Amino acid sequence: MLLCFGAAWPVSIYKSYTSRTTAGKSVTFLFIVLIGYIAGIFHKVFNNFDFVIWLYIMNAAMVAVDILLYMRNKRLLVPGQSKILR
Repeated sequence: MLLCFGAAWPVSIYKSYTSRTTAGKSVTFLFIVLIGYIAGIFHKVFNNFDFVIWLYIMNAAMVAVDILLYMRNKRLLVPGQSKILR
């Protein structure tokens, strides 16, 4: 699961970066996923430390980047419009 999600996040980041819009994104969902990865990291640190922690860290970092891109794209939009003005 961590490998499949890890493969999907770069695609999501690329689409967020190039589209420059928040359409189709849910920042609430991204935060829920990030909290899940952080919980997984804590579990690995305190209960079962192994190499899988690096997958959690990489996935959490990619979700954090996607959240930052969401915030950037939200600032680029003019209120009431779904696309950026150029």
